[in-house]
This record gives sequence, structure tokens and C-alpha cells, in this order.
Amino acid sequence: MGITMRLADMLVYSDIQQLNLIADSYQCDCKSNSKHELIQHILTAFGRREHFENMVSRLELADLRLINALMFDRKKAFSMEELTARASQSLFDEEKDKRKPRDKILRLKRLGFLFNGFSHQTKYLFSIPDDIKSRLSDVLKSHYASRLVHADAPLVYREEIELLQEDVLRLLRWVQTSRIPLTAERFMYKRHIQQALSELSVEEPLVAKGEWRFGYGRRMKEYPNRFSFLYDYCFYEHDLSEGEELVLTEKGEQRLLEGHQPGAAQLYRFYLKLYKHPIKNLEVIVHWILQLSAQWVSVHSLKQILLPYVKPFYYDTPERIIDQRIIQMLMHLGMLRIGEDPEYGMVIRRTAISQQIAEGVSIKEDEQIRMDPSSSMP
Repeated sequence: MGITMRLADMLVYSDIQQLNLIADSYQCDCKSNSKHELIQHILTAFGRREHFENMVSRLELADLRLINALMFDRKKAFSMEELTARASQSLFDEEKDKRKPRDKILRLKRLGFLFNGFSHQTKYLFSIPDDIKSRLSDVLKSHYASRLVHADAPLVYREEIELLQEDVLRLLRWVQTSRIPLTAERFMYKRHIQQALSELSVEEPLVAKGEWRFGYGRRMKEYPNRFSFLYDYCFYEHDLSEGEELVLTEKGEQRLLEGHQPGAAQLYRFYLKLYKHPIKNLEVIVHWILQLSAQWVSVHSLKQILLPYVKPFYYDTPERIIDQRIIQMLMHLGMLRIGEDPEYGMVIRRTAISQQIAEGVSIKEDEQIRMDPSSSMP
């Protein structure tokens, strides 16, 4: 399905059995044996905004999770196996006994949100028509926005535009000019971590002893969140080499010589690769945070909207995931400002460049960086 398809096109290629199922869902009063009449009534039903909004409002949470996952996936068409996997991910543990993934898929087909392809090559693939994606996105945005609490601009706020990019070079420069022995597990000793942190534009506290840390980076067990991300970026870019000591590679030396900072979109892409395995629908959550924070909004009200879409990750609760793994990291990436309101507590607003950074950046399933739990749990 490489070409753009709209609802009207999909209906024309649908068999009369599916048309009747869709017509029944929208309570269309028309002849069940007339394909032309069925299509006209379905298009009329979809064209009535209040009717469409009503259908969306009646969807279950698992349906909404699946729709969001499909809408914001860069893939345009999905095999039944891929759909089933995404539908399974949309069911949280407590829901799996009551619902089956294929029931979710059939429900979206009955609602006219999901269609088979029509050519020989695509008849076993499924997609959401482009105009339905747009309508769903508009209705969901309106629904979510109605629940937000807006705030006045705080007197003081924190943002870190370009600081992470600059800190890549600061970290490499520090490694170049320092002797940094590593432990048997290839971690830096605490005094060297402190030295490294003092060289960067944002200083973080050391990791508390016994704190559970796993899943968001190779060295997150011992390194603070932002520093761990920065360190892993340099490692995966082959700028750093770990042996008995931490040293620059040839590539790292060349980066320093050229003063080559990564782009903001490059760092955001790495963030998705590193964090998407523990947070399956990370791109969906980031999308809605950016969409809903055009003005200053209360984080508490935003979390009430998004928490049902976030699955716990071991001991990481949905609330902690949104606070520390998403909002704080987006601020480090230069995509959010964070402030404090005397009435509403923490407030956020997207930066002017946030959507430009996120636009077009996506990763495939096999690009995710996966961590081994047994190597990192205390």
C-alpha cells in the first residue's frame, strides 16, 4: 500500500459483508444488498463529526492504545502477525484475561478504521485510511486537550537547548585529557564520575546506593540518567572504548578535532533506540506531550491523560516513567521547558524546535537497544 488511500477508496474495494458490519456499527438505515447505498450511508455517518466523536468516546482503552500505535507507526500497512503483536501490546496484564488481540483487530474493522488491501500484493495487509487517521488524531487531540489544566508562564523555567550536543564534546575532551581506570565491570570509579559530571553543563547527583536501575542504558546501574545517556551515545557512536581504562577511539579523536557535535535529531533518534524497548509506545507518548504542550500545562493534568497508555516496566511505575524517562529526558534533549507553578505544581511547555526535532524521526523494531536484566539488577 505505497499509495495514499482514503476511506471512500477503501469502501469501494471492500466486500459487501464488511460494508454491512460497518453500517451496523453506525446504525445506518439502508439496504444490506446494495453496495452503493451502503457506501453512501457510511460516508454520511463518518462525515457527521458528533457521530464520529461519539464512536471514538465509546472505545475501550486497549482500542485507543492500538489505534494510537497504528496511527503513529511509520509503516503504512501491517500483516496480521504485526497487527496481532501490536494488539497484544495494547492489552495490559489485567486486561489479557478478558480480551483477545484478534478481538481488537476485528472491532477496528467493524468500525471502518482498518481495511484489507485490495491488490494481489496487499490483500493480506491492513491499514487505516489516511483521512480516518487525520480525523482520529483531531478528535483525540480535542478530547485530551479538554482535560488539560493550563497555567501562566512561570517566573523561572529550565531548558537545555543544545546543551546535550555541546556536552558530547565536553565529555570526549575530558576523556582525552584524563586517565580513567575502569572497574572489572567496566564502570568508572565514583570519583571519576564526579569529575566527569563537573565538566558538563548540567551536573547531576550520583546514583543512590541500592537504587533499582535497569533498562535505559548499558551503564545506568551506576551513572545518573543524563550522563548515562550521554555516555552510551558516545559508546554506540564508537567514540569511546572500554578496556582497563576509558579512552577515545580514533573516531572520537577525529570528532574532537573537527568539533563535530551531533544534531538534536540524532540525539532524539538515539533516545528512541535506547528507551523504546522498555517503553513500547514511546513515540506515541512523545507525540501527545508535544501536541498538548503548545502552551504551559500542568504536568499532573497531562499525566492523568497519558498514564493509562504507559505500561509499568519492572519496578518503574507509569508515573515514574513519564516523569523521569520521558519528560526529564525530553527537557535534556532540548524539546521541553520545565517550570513550577504555585498553584498547579510542575508545568511544561514544548520548545520552538521540539516538533522540528521529532518530525520524521522513527526507528524500526530491530533498531531498539535491548538490555539484559540479569546484568543490571541489584
